[in-house]
Amino acid sequence: MREYAIATIPADGIGPEVIAAGTRVLAAIEKREGGIKFNVENFDWGSDYYKKHGVMMPTDGLKQLKKFDAIYFGAVGAPDVPDHITLWGLRLPICQGFDQYANVRPTKILPGITPPLRNCGPGDLDWVIVRENSEGEYSGHGGRAHRGLPEEVGTEVAIFTRVGVTRIMRYAFKLAQSRPRKFLTVVTKSNAQRHGMVMWDEIASEVAEEFPDVTWDKMLVDAMTVRMTLNPRSLDTIVATNLHADILSDLAGALAGSLGVAPTANIDPERRFPSMFEPIHGSAFDITGKGIANPVATFWTAAQMLDHLGETDASARLMRAVERVTGAGILTPDVGGTANTKEVTDAVVDAIYASNV
Repeated sequence: MREYAIATIPADGIGPEVIAAGTRVLAAIEKREGGIKFNVENFDWGSDYYKKHGVMMPTDGLKQLKKFDAIYFGAVGAPDVPDHITLWGLRLPICQGFDQYANVRPTKILPGITPPLRNCGPGDLDWVIVRENSEGEYSGHGGRAHRGLPEEVGTEVAIFTRVGVTRIMRYAFKLAQSRPRKFLTVVTKSNAQRHGMVMWDEIASEVAEEFPDVTWDKMLVDAMTVRMTLNPRSLDTIVATNLHADILSDLAGALAGSLGVAPTANIDPERRFPSMFEPIHGSAFDITGKGIANPVATFWTAAQMLDHLGETDASARLMRAVERVTGAGILTPDVGGTANTKEVTDAVVDAIYASNV
């Protein structure tokens, strides 16, 4: 029996709804596969915890999480708590504290989902965006001076290190090498940002020499939005900075039909610490409690988690079940359907049990 300790942090908004659906699906995978056991422990950290205790998680939160094999995260953010408090109080301390420097966001058009792009269907948009997840524009360096006065100053300093850029570039080239097309696009803004971004370009050229079988090209981030929209078939694996990839991956999810089908993995490739898996969609307070949150991103995120744990057969079974359900038209309203969260989850669970492969 292969046992895995999974920490769940549902947190805010629709997070508890989709994580509950995700743990149901993991339980179905456990029963269907045999030989796998998930020992799940839930943590009630988030905005409600903040309102009671003044912090998003305990001061020893990372110590509590370190013993787990993976973290299954819902969403963070509340309308009555400033966003910088929720993000810097929970998600970013975990990502940075556990050096989860590779944020991996696969995107493809699932069967049964009609994307907003004309003449684009399953197979035409199939990308993986690799986001540098530990430094760059989200390093947290900077500050404010002379608050409230006319001469008030706010600085946000982007930090790029050779170590940080090299390791994410090498990760992206390896990922591209593992995919059929062996093609990578490096995204920067080196025409306007002449220091850190030029360094990104230079390091990309250096690392590329280690991967002669990988074809690669470069794009400025603004031109990349046009290419993603007008020529999605020209892309495969993409690597960009913390900020640029954050924005581009949201665009990618929308182009594939909805952020409700967009997953994320925050990976420590060296496996010194647990990695964290979360859907992209955020807390979505406008639909919280309505029972219509799309759980597909959370299921796909679970598949990424299974892959990371080495359970590739279970991951493939889960994704086949998801695609069978979406292909059958069992969809939540964000992707044009009428099903609710429970109905989609029930259908995926049934598809897992019905799978003969």
